[in-house]
Amino acid sequence: MSEISPTARALRALDILQGRPGITATELAGRLGVTERAARRYVAILREADIPVESVRGPYGGYTLGRGLRLPPLVFSATEALGLVMAALDSQHAAADPEDPVGSALGKILRVLPTNVARQAVALRDTARTVPERASVKPDAGVTSDLVAAVAAQRQVRIGYRTAAGNARTFEVDPWSVVVRYGRWYLLCRSHHADALRTFRIDRVTEVVQLEDGFEVPADLDPAKELEANLGKGWEHETHLVFDARVDEVRPWIRPTLGDLRELPDGRCELVGSTSNAEAYAGEWLAHVPIPFTVVGGPELREAVRAVAERMARSVDRVSG
Repeated sequence: MSEISPTARALRALDILQGRPGITATELAGRLGVTERAARRYVAILREADIPVESVRGPYGGYTLGRGLRLPPLVFSATEALGLVMAALDSQHAAADPEDPVGSALGKILRVLPTNVARQAVALRDTARTVPERASVKPDAGVTSDLVAAVAAQRQVRIGYRTAAGNARTFEVDPWSVVVRYGRWYLLCRSHHADALRTFRIDRVTEVVQLEDGFEVPADLDPAKELEANLGKGWEHETHLVFDARVDEVRPWIRPTLGDLRELPDGRCELVGSTSNAEAYAGEWLAHVPIPFTVVGGPELREAVRAVAERMARSVDRVSG
């Protein structure tokens, strides 16, 4: 294994100083894996390169980068570069496609890295392929960027939206958070029209117009938790089921997005919610629950459960016949 050059260690020291202002010489030496004397030598190399590294003596002192520093090009290790490509592939982006925003950005980074650092990352980018997740949908990068900017600025927006049925709608909302769940991107917001919490699939947002008015995000907001709870509400078809078991027996089989699971006085429990796709609710979500239940409502879900049961029964009758 080749020895790490003083310049490379000095650049690593710069990276540490950027992330840990006020770090002591002892701590810097520990992070670099060298003696304290060597750590001070690498700080001296940085200063010789006109990088302003300030030091404060005393028990609360340490090294800090001076103001007005113009940072050098990004410095990656081979492992960091490889991890960057792995993250791009894992997030279902076309890492080798220059037309994909992530692929384009990744290509720019890899082109400026030293050959020995980028070699493995380039090989992985060019040869590895990912199988798309069935439920994964990538939103438009420009739309996502506009929403994130509005969330950060706490500015109200007007969004154009395409519903699951393909209808065009317009909503004015307070954008509270952008949440990624199982490969899908959602906007968690307060709808002005409904005066209630709502979620929108960002891949269905067609336009974002930032408005003048601001808003305040609830101090106790847990975006991921609120998203899970809200995904089972506000859809066009009612869902109401009663399970012949206690809540603690049923809960492991029920996703939060299916509705609210409540205990009943007789020891059983009920699931109350809504859905935009009764067929999927019955065939994909309820069919795997091994606990007897009764569909109380609504009519679309009852018909969907009946259709799934009849289809399964026909498949058995066909074999036995």
